[in-house]
Amino acid sequence: MDNKNESEELKVPEHFDDSHSSDVWSIFKIMGEFVDGFDKLFKIGPCVSFFGSARTVEGDVYYELARLTAEKVTDQGFGVITGGGPGIMEAANKGAQEGGGKSVGLGVTLPHEQGVNAFVDNDYIINFHYFFARKVMFVKYAQGFIVFPGGFGTLDEFFEAMTLIQTKKINTFPIVLIGVDYWEGLVDWIKERMVEEGTIAADDVRLFHLTDDPDEAVNIICEFYQKHTLSPNF
Repeated sequence: MDNKNESEELKVPEHFDDSHSSDVWSIFKIMGEFVDGFDKLFKIGPCVSFFGSARTVEGDVYYELARLTAEKVTDQGFGVITGGGPGIMEAANKGAQEGGGKSVGLGVTLPHEQGVNAFVDNDYIINFHYFFARKVMFVKYAQGFIVFPGGFGTLDEFFEAMTLIQTKKINTFPIVLIGVDYWEGLVDWIKERMVEEGTIAADDVRLFHLTDDPDEAVNIICEFYQKHTLSPNF
């Protein structure tokens, strides 16, 4: 009897809270974010998206590497897209400004955030409420990803891009991880576990590159576009 009573107590309630049924109208807000993002980013031209931890401080080796890499990217005619926040994002936007290139910030509404960093060009600030709409912009209008050490959000962007390329939902574009010491454990796991277990193909490992050298990172992107057309990814 006790087991029966316990089972009855654990049943999913029959009533479903439909108080959010009006959320269907949020589709217009979502559409607005896509229209605004597509319109502004298409006009900016070829860009490279930079990712990494918002917690990285100025003076940290990866902060300085991100700043230098972004400057070198703009020297090659690319704009720089970041999430517009602090840390690696700030460093990349700063490097873009120092290189005289376009410095784009795709901000998102988050608790305790202070808005975009001071190195995003005023004309290239785009704010989002929805993470998924923002993520589309990072991918659609980037001709490459450069990924520095970061947390869950950084990994999310990296693996989503890898998945979309792997499944041919978007055009292939170069993805570069900077920070051998930070990333090599993950890379080894991908090669030694995922490939060996057959959860990915051996060729999938070629979808990204690992380096500590900003010049190599930029060259990987530039060499790719000696053979491919610069265009939005889908």
